[in-house]
Amino acid sequence: MVGPVFEARPAAKVNLTLAVLGRRPDGYHELRSVFLRVGLTDVLAVTPGSGDRDRLSLTGLPGAPSDGNLVLRALDAIRAQAGFDFPPLDVRLEKRIPVAAGLGGGSSDAAAALGLAQAAWGMALSPNELLQVAAGLGSDVPFFTCDLAAALIGGRGEIVQENPAPAENGVLLVTPPARLSTAAVFARYDELGGERGENRDSNQLWAAAASLQPALADLRDSLERASDRPWLLSGSGPTLFALYPSVEDAARSGRSVSEIIGPADVLIHAVDLVGPDPAWRHP
Repeated sequence: MVGPVFEARPAAKVNLTLAVLGRRPDGYHELRSVFLRVGLTDVLAVTPGSGDRDRLSLTGLPGAPSDGNLVLRALDAIRAQAGFDFPPLDVRLEKRIPVAAGLGGGSSDAAAALGLAQAAWGMALSPNELLQVAAGLGSDVPFFTCDLAAALIGGRGEIVQENPAPAENGVLLVTPPARLSTAAVFARYDELGGERGENRDSNQLWAAAASLQPALADLRDSLERASDRPWLLSGSGPTLFALYPSVEDAARSGRSVSEIIGPADVLIHAVDLVGPDPAWRHP
């Protein structure tokens, strides 16, 4: 007999700005960034477990790990925080947000799992406990637990302050097939001696990401020529994005961009700030 189903649509984010302020004593980088939630989401469902341990089934876009997935770690983190061995859960995750793309999909999934698990177990962490658990899971997770449209992020991600969203409500996301490890990009940033590149880059990780994936610079140049607007790097990349007055404008530009990019294995999503699904995508 199947028990109750608890469902969520974890959303992606982009970084409107990202500044690296230095290294912290704990080894992490001190950040100052503006996060914007966008309308591209995964699908997450939780039901009472049918076995003796938590189980995760993955579908959708490839690349998300099964072992050690942040969703499973989130369940264990709640148990540890509460000091109680809550019963196993079965979790279904359909990945629609590109993996390791700078869009925070894994962190958003973990934040949603924290909420669904509490509902399934009929318990609730305090806001401070939830923030502590979220910060322990990853730097982007606290933002997604706060349910804000946009936020100014500080520390290594644990400081979240509401921030006005931009007037534009259309976003075009272009994700090339190359994956970038966040750790590798920050390591390269340190190797380069900190901020480099053109002053117009609002993301100080751009030079590091582009040095690890040189094709990114060519792609950004092509996108800017085709759209006549600036393109930004989200997080540690490799996703590039541009803001548009409306999602319809983003979709029209996406169709033009897809013709220029050609048959390359690039994912393109035209989204608003709500979703849960893109207004247009390619392929």
